Amino acid sequence: MISHFLNLEWKQYFRSSYWQKGIGIKILLGFFGLYLLIVFLSLGVLMFPTLKKLFPESDPFLIINGFLFYWILGDLIARFFLQKLPVMTIKPLLTLPVKRSKVVNYVLGKSATSFFNFLPLFAFVPFTFVLIGEDYNVSQTFVWLAAIFLVVLIINYLNFIIENLSAKSDLSFLPLLGVASGLFALDYFKIVSFSDFVSSGMLAISKNPILLIIPAVLLVGLYMFNFKILKDSLFLDSAVKTEVKEVKATDYTWTEKFGDIAPFMQLDLKLIMRNKRTKSTLWMLIIGLLYGLVFYPNPEYADREFFFIFIGVFTTGIFLINFGQFIPAWDSGYYKMLMSQNFKYERYLKSKFMLMSISVVILFVLGIPYVYFGWKILLAHFAAAVYNVGVNTHVIMWGGTFNRKKINLDQKAAFNYQGTGAVQWLIGIPLMVIPMAIFGILNWLVNFETAVIVLTSLGLLGIAFHEKIMAFITRKYIANKYAMIHAFDQEN
Repeated sequence: MISHFLNLEWKQYFRSSYWQKGIGIKILLGFFGLYLLIVFLSLGVLMFPTLKKLFPESDPFLIINGFLFYWILGDLIARFFLQKLPVMTIKPLLTLPVKRSKVVNYVLGKSATSFFNFLPLFAFVPFTFVLIGEDYNVSQTFVWLAAIFLVVLIINYLNFIIENLSAKSDLSFLPLLGVASGLFALDYFKIVSFSDFVSSGMLAISKNPILLIIPAVLLVGLYMFNFKILKDSLFLDSAVKTEVKEVKATDYTWTEKFGDIAPFMQLDLKLIMRNKRTKSTLWMLIIGLLYGLVFYPNPEYADREFFFIFIGVFTTGIFLINFGQFIPAWDSGYYKMLMSQNFKYERYLKSKFMLMSISVVILFVLGIPYVYFGWKILLAHFAAAVYNVGVNTHVIMWGGTFNRKKINLDQKAAFNYQGTGAVQWLIGIPLMVIPMAIFGILNWLVNFETAVIVLTSLGLLGIAFHEKIMAFITRKYIANKYAMIHAFDQEN
């Protein structure tokens, strides 16, 4: 059955249109993964002599055991944000005579082959052989390595549970960060020495192999708990909920003043407010608005006027960037139905342009208090806001014509890279780098005021030619309409 499941996934992967379009990103990630493996392998080989040189009076093996608690915390947090849990298209299988237990065991077993499980072993395995080469007890070191391997799997399945329990929360990462920070603080201030507890436990296991049964039992318990969670939710109607909630209606009548694009603006606002993934754009508004406080109070940046425009573009355009880069993928779930309606495509695009432009104006107004750090900052933010409305809105909407990846709006927003492709990475160049380069060069060659005037003028030119630019972008979307419909029908 396992070979059959592997065969199905192999066919699904290579028959999908996504693996071909994302081949460049996959190659890049492959090189990055190879780089990490080499780094961890080098770390495992050099760890012992480096620690011996830095701490000649201490045992490197004891030092490493003292840091295992911090590694466990760091690995768990990194997995939560970066590890993509194994998925399988199970809905077609649920109508066939296939035992649910076999499907669940396959998915859980597949998670054990994760790259994140092999990565730490590339450091610990060579470190173990270095210990043996330094005349450490062979059996003890191998028992210690076996315990490390069990801990790696424990972290893997613990992350599985945390991901499952936090899936319904918009800020799912906060409880994990809060607990991890609390444990770190308790250990750091010596209130409860978790690092000593983990170190003593690992040393005890290495000396008494029978104690390996403790992490083994814990691993089996986590596996069975995951098995129960997945099996209980493995039904065709598992998404059907009987819970009744009170509807909280929001008044969007103010959008009616925008004429025939008002219905589309209302749909976008409802989409943003009612879905986990899109709500992240609202939380990012706060982060973007306060971004300047990281730099402006620092005297080191007071004379770097070219940097003002980067912060200005980011703070006034944070919604533009986060929302705009996934147009029209936000509507991918019902894009086919949307395109079958009788309306002008230009209205659909103008509604999104209007939302992004309004957000730029509002964020600029809210950012006016930055004038406290100097009037030049306010001028730079004004130029950045005008540039965002006149240029960056059009650039990001043009970039949307290349979006071909579907987005699941029900998934959590934190560090969710679904729908992200090469377009989202490359679009940052015209959005951020080009205005910063123009401003920096003019500020260096002429003066600050000239740089502000030129950047503002570019934004005003974009506003003046808005109708012609939008007509060109609309034609591009219409030309790619059927390609988008086909791509959005595919599963990631």
